[in-house]
Amino acid sequence: MEKYWLKSYPEGVPHEIHPEQYRSLTHLLEESFRKNAAKPFSVCMEKWMSYGQLDDLSASLGAWLQAQGLEPGARVAIMLPNIPQFAVTMAAILRAGYTCVNVNPLYTARELEHQLKDSGATAIVILENFAHTLEEVIDRTSIQHVVMASMGDLLGFVFGTWITFAVRHLAKMVPAYRIPLTSGRKVTPFNRAVADGTSMSLKPAVQTLDSVAFLQYTGGTTGLSKGAVLTHRNIVAAILQAEAWFTPALKRIGDVSKTNSIAALPLYHIFALTLSLLAIRWGSHLTLIPNPRDFGKFIDVLKKRPFHMMPAVNTLFNALLQHPQFKSIDFSQLCVSQAGGMAASEGTARHWQEATGCPMVEGWGMSETCAIGTNNPVLSKEFSGTIGLPLPGIDVAIKDDDGNSLEQGASGEICIRGPNVMVGYYNQPEENAKAFTADGFMRTGDIGIMDERGYTKIVDRKKDMILVSGFNVFPNELENVISLCPGVVECAAIGIADEKQGEAIKVFVVKNDPTLTEDDVAKYCRQNLTGYKVPKYIEFRDDLPKTNVGKILRRELRSGK
Repeated sequence: MEKYWLKSYPEGVPHEIHPEQYRSLTHLLEESFRKNAAKPFSVCMEKWMSYGQLDDLSASLGAWLQAQGLEPGARVAIMLPNIPQFAVTMAAILRAGYTCVNVNPLYTARELEHQLKDSGATAIVILENFAHTLEEVIDRTSIQHVVMASMGDLLGFVFGTWITFAVRHLAKMVPAYRIPLTSGRKVTPFNRAVADGTSMSLKPAVQTLDSVAFLQYTGGTTGLSKGAVLTHRNIVAAILQAEAWFTPALKRIGDVSKTNSIAALPLYHIFALTLSLLAIRWGSHLTLIPNPRDFGKFIDVLKKRPFHMMPAVNTLFNALLQHPQFKSIDFSQLCVSQAGGMAASEGTARHWQEATGCPMVEGWGMSETCAIGTNNPVLSKEFSGTIGLPLPGIDVAIKDDDGNSLEQGASGEICIRGPNVMVGYYNQPEENAKAFTADGFMRTGDIGIMDERGYTKIVDRKKDMILVSGFNVFPNELENVISLCPGVVECAAIGIADEKQGEAIKVFVVKNDPTLTEDDVAKYCRQNLTGYKVPKYIEFRDDLPKTNVGKILRRELRSGK
């Protein structure tokens, strides 16, 4: 197919990437650990970890996991927030020859049980704060080895002991739990497992680029989450694609290894995970934010030292903008404000650029594509309203329901093909048959239009389309317009049953102007939207239901929550 978007590539960005330069993702990790041993890898609560320490700790934990007798390729779950133990655990699992299964620490028992059973995980590394949830379901899973982490494990003996005590006894953030030790199940403290592993040898794993690296579960907003099978090739390709795209924005730093990336989005999520692996490729460092919802402390961290990359979802950018201390942050070194995970609104983008001088660069990807797909050029000076161009090595086609490619400018399903795209869903043959077209493109469920330059605009997801008197109305368009209404902080649009129109539009609005009324919003909509797109119902809310990553849950709004 003709890749006419390549003509729109910024100067210096390669058209292709070559994952074959590595034998596996493990090869990439270990090469970086050796090369950057003396450099800082992460900082959390002002406690630093070097690449050399990450190398030693992950090798010890990996050796310990091997000593437990896990089969090659065994699935090991990671249920940790953004703390140093996450990277150590992830690297240990991969180096030992196993598969990482990332788990949202805030999952309910029902959600956790589904993911552990579906993945067939036999071991889990979990923060004790969430052990009470595991207790409820563990006997209905295959978990035999539990590594129990505490908040302060890797924060130094004195400070770490204090943090663990404070979390347990002062903040009371560790509910009582008792993991049943049935059928030979073992519970081992994280630091004990690492210490025991130091006297063991990490056996080199037999891996190729086609070995499975991650089972990355979809967000589950459309039903039971499915495990996207991501190979070492998929992840390495995504890292190299991200590197090719982002490097031009960091030239003013001089040395990309000096980049400070803010890890506020949860590392178990594919967006943050891929960018953290890019940091490892560069030998740069991450600033770990364990709880980004504590915006006061988050802002205090941002004020400590210059930072250069900030990946975030629209709601996080917006929440920072609303905080009274936001203007005290020095944004002079910020090179990339990367928006993804959900549609970025023009209103938030405009305010962010005015406040920081750094445009929000919107991109698009999925768990199934290692978060990589399309992105706006990182040197863009303004918000484009599109999701940008396909990244190096990626083909994007707009197709109809039968898998036929549509003419340029036509609206259809965005389909993607490339080395970063999953091989399929774990143990889901029927879903896999539906997921791919005959010519190897993965159906994304997003409806979009690609213009003559190769830029794609998402209209919406198929399932979220509202049908008003025979006219298609897409919530993203409404939300983008209403977000620009003075006094509106954020909003969400859904369709509700209507006898006359089939569906009527209802918009939920969070405001920061107490004088803003429903009539004001309705008047703004009438001024900016075609008649059938004007919402019939407007409801003010203090907040909107969201996933832990910050995506607005329209399904909960539909169900009346």
